Order: sequence, then structure tokens, then C-alpha cells
Amino acid sequence: MHFVNAKGILSPQNGMNLYRGCTHGCIYCDSRSRCYGFNHEFEDIEVKQNASELLEQALRSKRKKCMIGTGSMCDPYMQCEESLGLTRKCLEIIERYEFGVAVQTKSDRILRDLDILKRINEKGKCVVQMTLTTYDDKLSKILEPNVCATGERVKALQTFRDNGIPTIVWLSPILPFINDTRENIEGILEDCIRAKVYGIICFGMGLTLREGNREYFYAMLDKKFPGLKEKYQKRYGKAYHISSDKNQELMRLFEETCRKHDIVWDVDECFRYLQDFPEQYRQMTLF
Repeated sequence: MHFVNAKGILSPQNGMNLYRGCTHGCIYCDSRSRCYGFNHEFEDIEVKQNASELLEQALRSKRKKCMIGTGSMCDPYMQCEESLGLTRKCLEIIERYEFGVAVQTKSDRILRDLDILKRINEKGKCVVQMTLTTYDDKLSKILEPNVCATGERVKALQTFRDNGIPTIVWLSPILPFINDTRENIEGILEDCIRAKVYGIICFGMGLTLREGNREYFYAMLDKKFPGLKEKYQKRYGKAYHISSDKNQELMRLFEETCRKHDIVWDVDECFRYLQDFPEQYRQMTLF
């Protein structure tokens, strides 16, 4: 872990990454891709130590309230957050200035900040996004070894439901020959139904592989699933988008289940929900 002073914290879309790199160890992680320009080891977490100061400056100067997003590239609730508390400091600033927040994570450490997230939601809007890839906890610990298993994430979703905070699940990635089964998708969807999630984001049953994350993924296949790397190479070559042969069947199951249980599954609609701040709705009612 090393510390830097960042020049800015918010993207043009009001997203922020407080850390760079990750220690979750997910075998499929796209953030390892070389296109993101990491100049340090991925597990050597870069901490933007002045993030809270930059965020306060940015929010103070904004003319309109909006949603602030975090977690799209690097999880804000990695192990180091327990001691650093950088995410919590930024949430406190978001609450103080009465902005909304959309947090994406794989970790139930987010429950530590339930008190702040509830207050943000009461003043404006908070959405918690949780990634679920694998219904079976044993397989989850193979694919995502250094983060809590799926069952703990589902309990977190249920806790947010009980506290009136809306949730969205990222059903991604689905790895061919590993978790692209009907049993797995049905299991995840049943958890989502019980947790009463608002929506599920799914770009299809598959994953993306490009320079950087492809090499790591294949090395992990050799270690965890001997012989599977050769099967991937023969079937997909060096394709960027890797689609399961069961994509149509599983996507039909996904969409039918979401319709039946009033879960938003359209990707664009989910993203609109994540970006829209309640003030925008109030303004629309005036016309």
C-alpha cells in the first residue's frame, strides 16, 4: 500500500475512485487490464490520501445536487478500508452537503457505514450495488478468494432492504464452463427476489478478456481448474468478449424471472436510476 496526493477526485460523470488496485483477488478482474495504465502492482493499493479534501471542495462548488458514484473500478470496501476509513470520511461529506450516493462493492464491510447510508437516503437518495456471480459459496471463494462469500453479500442486501435502502445487483461476469449453469443463475435470482432488489444489471452471460486481465485469468485457470485454459483458447482464441454457449437460454431465464417479479433488468433503465437524483423528479412535477 502506498499513498499519493491526487489532483482531482470526481470524474465528469461524478464518479470517484478513492483507491487504485485491489486485494480481493477475483480471478476474472477487468480492472487488471493494461489499458487502465497501472504503474504499480495491482495488489499494491494506491491510496488517494487527500480524497476527502478534494471531494469537499468539489461538492461545495457544485450548483446542483447529484448522485456521487464510487466502486466502478476499485472496491471502496477492501481490507485496507478497515484501518483507513477513507470511504467513510467521503460518505460523511456527501451526507453533510446533502448529495446522493451510489456505492458498488463485493464486500459486506459496507454494513459498517449503514448509519451514514441511511441518513443519506433519508435526505436524498442512496443506492447500494452488490456484485453476485456465483450462488455456491465454495465456488465463490475460488473465484473471489479474498472477499466475503455470496451468502454474506446476500445478507447485506437483505439488511439494506430492511432499512429502506434500494439495491441493485451486478450479475457479472458469468464464466463459461464454470458458473454458466441454470442452477447458478436460478440461485442468484432467488436471492435477489428474497432481498427485493430494485434491479439487476447483466450484460449477457459471459465475460471480457483483454491484455492484462486475460493473462491473469488464464494463470488462475491453470491453478484452480487444470485443463480449462486450453479449452478457452481453443473455443475463443483472443476474443475480447467471451460469451457462454448457454447465453440465449440463460438470458431468457433471467429476463422472464425479472419480469415476473417486477425487477428492473433493462441496463439503461438501471443506469438512469443510479444517476437520477430526487431533486430532478421534484422539478419534473412542476411542469
